[in-house]
Amino acid sequence: MRLAYFDCFSGASGDMILGALMDAGLGLERLRAELSKLRLSHYRIKVEKVVKNGIGGSRAVVEIDERHHHHHHRRLEHIEEIIGASGLDDRIKEKSIMIFRRLAEAEAGVHRTTVDQIHFHEVGAMDAIIDVVGGVAGLAAMEIDRVYCSPFNVGGGTVQCAHGILPVPAPATAELIRGKPFYSTSACGELLTPTGAAILTTLCRDFGPSPAMTLEKIGYGAGTRQTEMPNLLRLMIGQGADAARGYETEQIAVLETNIDDMNPQLYDHLMGKMLEMGALDVFLGAVQMKKNRPGTLVTVTCEPERIQMFTGFLLRETTSIGLRWRLENRIKARRAIVEFQTRYGPVKGKVAEANGEIINISPEYEDCKRIALEKKIPLKDVMEAARAAIFGQKQLVTGTRPT
Repeated sequence: MRLAYFDCFSGASGDMILGALMDAGLGLERLRAELSKLRLSHYRIKVEKVVKNGIGGSRAVVEIDERHHHHHHRRLEHIEEIIGASGLDDRIKEKSIMIFRRLAEAEAGVHRTTVDQIHFHEVGAMDAIIDVVGGVAGLAAMEIDRVYCSPFNVGGGTVQCAHGILPVPAPATAELIRGKPFYSTSACGELLTPTGAAILTTLCRDFGPSPAMTLEKIGYGAGTRQTEMPNLLRLMIGQGADAARGYETEQIAVLETNIDDMNPQLYDHLMGKMLEMGALDVFLGAVQMKKNRPGTLVTVTCEPERIQMFTGFLLRETTSIGLRWRLENRIKARRAIVEFQTRYGPVKGKVAEANGEIINISPEYEDCKRIALEKKIPLKDVMEAARAAIFGQKQLVTGTRPT
């Protein structure tokens, strides 16, 4: 599996993404060939080799004929028509349109209006179409299977926009990175643009440390700013680590807090509620705390975008006044839920598969418990019957598509 990781230590923009792809090996002619499928005219794209603070990179330069385009405005539906009617691959069309919809939704949310009322100035729309479609098509041309991203460096201070001077991140950018990790630096000005944010938040699978990979290529996409930190977007491309081959990989957030002064009866409510809220797992461990007081270590795993939600819940619902969190890589088998017939009735079973082979099948506890209560028979008898039925029908689930 080929992975791409965008390291946004100095922000990101549409042209920086294109520059990073070309610096990592995407040919300019191949990019032009893909963009020609849009059937747009009066623009030119080229690449310049630059050095930023001693580090070499590539800058994608898109030149728009403003005499031809300056008086037009486009709505989302017009951009969707251009992409939809193009000769691009269907998956490239779908992802490109998805990016523009997110961009329009963010703008609509900021301006308290509807998506159909959002206008893209023609020059900006042309530039964005090339950046968005070029980024999506470039990743496809380089045969990238999954895309990952670091937390965003958004910059700092203010930025001059059509609506005046606004704080960084600009309102639309802030909407686009909602639920994603970011940080601000003393850098003066905008480092993460709305187009860059829209592309990466739509295409990237996870945000955090780099996934395990065998590194093959490195590219640096150059921005136009002169900053103390090199204004570059680093792209690292490689093969997924052997340890994860045949399995699914993802990044998860781990939240922990130590508690030594809470009524133990509250833990049942705490665990049940967080699982209802979408926690991947919740578990308790015995720990010895300061002054030799026995305590409980509460650990929650969740999707990174839910860190804030579970932090708020833990601080409201427990006696804790602080917690720790980190991002970790997780490897897991593919899984699917399949219904099996037993002598007591239908029971669902969880099927785990790796490298095309079923490695585990287990009956769903809640199904077995329900049957035991309904038929007034021992739960262990139902569990045994379910296991027998599941393994007896194991060959029927070979090739089951995972959920």
